[in-house]
Amino acid sequence: MILKIIYKSVFFFILVIVMYFLSCNTTPGYIPDGYKLVYSQTFDTEEAIYEFEFTEAGKWLINQEGNGSMALEFTGNSEYQPEVSSPHIIGLISEFRFSSFVLEADLLQTGEEYGHRDMCLFFGFQDPAHFYYVHMATQTDEHAHNIFIVNNEPRTKISTKTTDGIDWGDNIWHKIRLVRNIEDGTVKLFFDDMDQPVMEARDKNFGEGYIGFGSFDDSGKIDNIKIWASKVESKASGFFDKK
Repeated sequence: MILKIIYKSVFFFILVIVMYFLSCNTTPGYIPDGYKLVYSQTFDTEEAIYEFEFTEAGKWLINQEGNGSMALEFTGNSEYQPEVSSPHIIGLISEFRFSSFVLEADLLQTGEEYGHRDMCLFFGFQDPAHFYYVHMATQTDEHAHNIFIVNNEPRTKISTKTTDGIDWGDNIWHKIRLVRNIEDGTVKLFFDDMDQPVMEARDKNFGEGYIGFGSFDDSGKIDNIKIWASKVESKASGFFDKK
C-alpha cells in the first residue's frame, strides 16, 4: 500500500514537471509556422540590464515594480543628440539582429499627459541614422502615433493605417505586439486588442536589424519581452553606451 502511494506520488510529480515544460515551450497559434521563441526577458534580475545598450545609460535602470517582478525603466529625456531628427531615448537589445519577427511586451508610460505622450519600439535598426520606429502617442499627427523611417534624414511617416491615438492612462500596463515581415515589407502593431492592428506600414528599405525600446523624450517601463522568429543573428551592436 505504501509503495502504491509512493508510485502515485512520483508519477504525479513527473506529470507536473512534463506539463510545466510543455507549457513553457508551447508556441501560440498566431505565431507563423517555422518561428520559435528566440529571445525572452522578464527582468527578474538586475543583471538583465546588461543585455541592452542605451543612448544615455544613466537614464536607464531596473525598477523593482514591474508587471510581475521587476522591469526595465527609462526615467526621462536624454542628452543624446541624434544625427537627424529622431527619438532621443533608445535602449537596444545589443547582441542580436532580427529579420522577420513577432515581438510582444508589456509597456507602462510614466509621464504626464499631453498630445505627444509616447513610447517607441525600434526595429530594423542598422545604425543611429538608419532604422524604423513605432511611435505610440495620445494623439496622432505627422510626427506622432505613426510608424516612421529614419533614413539618414529626419523621420518620415510610412504608416498606411493608424488610429486617432491611444489612452495610456495612469499606472496602467499595456500589451503590445509588433509583427514584421521583411519579405513583403509589412509591419503591424497591436495595442491591447490583439485582433485588430492600430497601425500598419509597408517598407523594404532595411532588412534585418536590432530591436529596441524607448521614447522620443518621455519616460516609461518595459517588461515581459518575447520575440519569435525563424532565425536570429548573434552580433553585438556597439552604437551606444552600456551599463
